[in-house]
Amino acid sequence: MTLRVDILRPTLGAGGADRVTLTLLRGLDRSRFAPRLVLLRREGELMDRVPPELEVVELGARSLWTAAPPLARHLRRSTPDVLLSTSSGTNPLAVAARALARVRCPVVISERTVYRRDGAPGKRLLLNRLKRATYRHADRVTAVSEGVARDLVRHFRLPEERVEVVLNPVVTPRMLERSFHEVEHPWVGDASRPLLLGAGRLVPAKGFDLLIEALARIRRTHDARLVLLGDGPERETLLRRAAERGVAEAVDLPGWQEEPWAWMRRATVFVLPSRFEGLPGVLIEAMACGAAVVAADCHAGPREIVTPEEDGLLVPVGDPGALSDAVARLLDDQGLRTRLGARAAQSAGRFSVDEVLGRYERVLAAAVATA
Repeated sequence: MTLRVDILRPTLGAGGADRVTLTLLRGLDRSRFAPRLVLLRREGELMDRVPPELEVVELGARSLWTAAPPLARHLRRSTPDVLLSTSSGTNPLAVAARALARVRCPVVISERTVYRRDGAPGKRLLLNRLKRATYRHADRVTAVSEGVARDLVRHFRLPEERVEVVLNPVVTPRMLERSFHEVEHPWVGDASRPLLLGAGRLVPAKGFDLLIEALARIRRTHDARLVLLGDGPERETLLRRAAERGVAEAVDLPGWQEEPWAWMRRATVFVLPSRFEGLPGVLIEAMACGAAVVAADCHAGPREIVTPEEDGLLVPVGDPGALSDAVARLLDDQGLRTRLGARAAQSAGRFSVDEVLGRYERVLAAAVATA
């Protein structure tokens, strides 16, 4: 029996969860699962990467708050065997729409972010309350890391036995093959000047302001340069910060890169300075590409990926001094960089598609079997 799986997201943009969703659409066993993509709006940087044979359903909702009725109508009309939500924002929506539709379709939700109260206070508070009210009614609740799972138990009052950790399928053969492609940038390949690399959405949570501060300290002793891959509302703020710290000529923001892996393979050091994470896919990707990595030891994610001193370095959150010291240590010790990078490439294998897809498939099949 082939199970019809609807995978729900707001859009298919450039984020890590969007990439994971695309991997699921491509990789689910077609002899057992028939996936379909359901979007609030049919837009995003990765839309043209959806396999052409797959159906894409657009609900036509402009926001999460207006999407429950059209999703309920879709569930009544299309009757999927299981609905999988891969967005923290659409998780409450999936549960609410199933109740509104009055259908027996099981709902599986994937929580990808840690519990937070910061940001827009009203929206954050409302979303947290919706999660607390709806998550207990999902058929299966998965978390991308142990830290996220602990938050679900502590803050949303879910029993431990109801939360299952399912890692992200990040490392693919295509990614590894394309990591050896060339990079057209004047800073890449210049062995005389170290290249630091960061990647992610340009928002405060990613801590790139801390990385620019760390760069200013590093450049007192090392002629290093920094490339930040990504787009977001903090772009101009980061450029101003670089100018204020006197490192503008050593910082480049070339924008979002659909395939950042060749950059990662050629970086001297990959740095993840995040204040918050769920399970940072870019850190896993960089390690899989053999990069020596430095990551902030934030509440969830990095410590479950990096074993300190074995396959990377961890530093305290929000500490540009510790960040600069760790990077400088790697710049000064090529042997350490080589050893950590080689070990990182090996340890990232547990996030490979072959390792993780089977767990997603078991969760989906179990939700249908026990519905």
